Amino acid sequence: MGDRFSPSAAGDGPVDVPVEPDVLRVVIADDSYLVREAIGHLLETDPRVDLVAHCKDGTELAEVVDAELPDVVVTDIRMPPGGDDEGIVFANRLRETHPEIGVVVISQYADPRYGLALLNGGSDGRAYLLKDRVRDREHLIAAVYAVSEGGSVVDAKVVEALIEARSGGEHSLLAELTRRELEILAHMAQGKSNQAIASELYLSKRAVEKHINAIFMKLGLAHAEDVSRRVKAALIYLGGAAASPESHDAQGWSRA
Repeated sequence: MGDRFSPSAAGDGPVDVPVEPDVLRVVIADDSYLVREAIGHLLETDPRVDLVAHCKDGTELAEVVDAELPDVVVTDIRMPPGGDDEGIVFANRLRETHPEIGVVVISQYADPRYGLALLNGGSDGRAYLLKDRVRDREHLIAAVYAVSEGGSVVDAKVVEALIEARSGGEHSLLAELTRRELEILAHMAQGKSNQAIASELYLSKRAVEKHINAIFMKLGLAHAEDVSRRVKAALIYLGGAAASPESHDAQGWSRA
C-alpha cells in the first residue's frame, strides 16, 4: 500500500498482497454502527477475507477473539467501555495473550500519542490507518495482509503527526539528517520502494540509494545484519529516538 510503514520479513521493500493469497479470518470492532457496517461490507464482499464477526465494544471484541482466534482484528481506537484508547489497549494486550493475531487499528484521529502507544511495544503485526483511507478496499486489504504476516503499516498522516510531535529535539538522531534525507526517510516510513521514492522526488534510483545508506549510517544502522533496518529507521523517525543502536533492541524494536 502507498502508506505502508514497514514490510514483513521478506526484505527491505514493501510487501504486496499475494497473487493467490490465503483467505484470512477477520474480526472487526467499532462502536459506530455505520462505520462497522461500511468496513464490514468492504471485507465481507472480498473473496480474500472471511469476516468472522462484527463487535460493538471492547468487551465483545475480547470475547469473540478468544472464541474465534481470527488471523486479524480490525478495530477502532475509541470504544466502550474505556471510551479513549480501548482499541490500542486491546492490541497491546494481544501481544501477551495471542501474539500471532495481527491488528489493524483505525481512527479518525492522526494523534501521535496513539501511534506511539501502539508501536512502542513493537511494530510487528500492527497497523494504524485513518478512517478516511479505509474506504479504499485495496488499502485496507493490504494492511490486513501485512499485519497477518508480521508487517507494519502506518498512515502517512499519522507519520507526519508523529514527526511533528517528536523530531524537534536538539539531541535527536534525526537532527543529523539533511532536509533531503528527512524527506526520503518520510517516504521510507510510508513503505515506498527505492524506485517509488526516486519517481516521487525526481531523483535517480542510485541517488536515493546513496541517501538511504547515509540515513542508515547517521541513525547507527549501517551495520545491522537483520532485514528490519527500514523498520528501525522509521521507528526512530516516529519516536525521535536519541539512543544508540544497541539500545534499540533493549527498548523493544521488532525484528521483522
